[in-house]
Amino acid sequence: MHTQVVLVLRWLRHRLDLRTLAVEAGISIATGYRYLHEALDVIAAHAPDLGDVLERARAANLPFVCLDGTLVPTDRVAARAERGHHLWYSGKHHAFGGSVQVLADSTGFPLWVSDVRPGSTHDLTAARELVLPTLYPHAASGLPVLADKGYTGAGLGVHVPIRHHPDGPLHVDNRCYNQLITALRAPAERGNALLGRWRALDRVTVCPQRIGTIAAAALVLTSLDRGTR
Repeated sequence: MHTQVVLVLRWLRHRLDLRTLAVEAGISIATGYRYLHEALDVIAAHAPDLGDVLERARAANLPFVCLDGTLVPTDRVAARAERGHHLWYSGKHHAFGGSVQVLADSTGFPLWVSDVRPGSTHDLTAARELVLPTLYPHAASGLPVLADKGYTGAGLGVHVPIRHHPDGPLHVDNRCYNQLITALRAPAERGNALLGRWRALDRVTVCPQRIGTIAAAALVLTSLDRGTR
């Protein structure tokens, strides 16, 4: 058990080569991978459910929560979409990776992470599938959600900056609104940075479908570092 814990934590924190970790632990490479995936599943299983997170946010009277998408880089994969482009290639980031939705509190501390979707998936598309159905009842009950322009059209309770109109500059009221949204959302970047302390998320070299599990494990361990669950 101690060998497995040390191997997994070193892999998560420092993104060390798993073959090297297995040799240092005196186990086979196959056993090293088994140890890794078993432990990731066990840790990730303790990640909170989105509905529970939103219930606690409302009970704690949080002024708002922030929704953001992040791309976790991965090695190139061969899966292609129907039209021939790489499913895991993000045109926005010009990189291969998996898209994960992150919900953070008003201080930028991450509260919840979604499962992974291929990098070509737009944030709004992922949010409509993974976040918004659970979010709407809480937003309607007074829990505002702040997001960037990528979530324009998300609907009830999701506040995003107003897009500039091609016919001319925005009205001063709209510019003030955009500045307010941007300023309040600024700490949300801290959420991705805190998860990024687990360097396994710098670039995932295992199956990209495991990115969601790795992100969930990173969230659980980040919460334990803070002393919360």
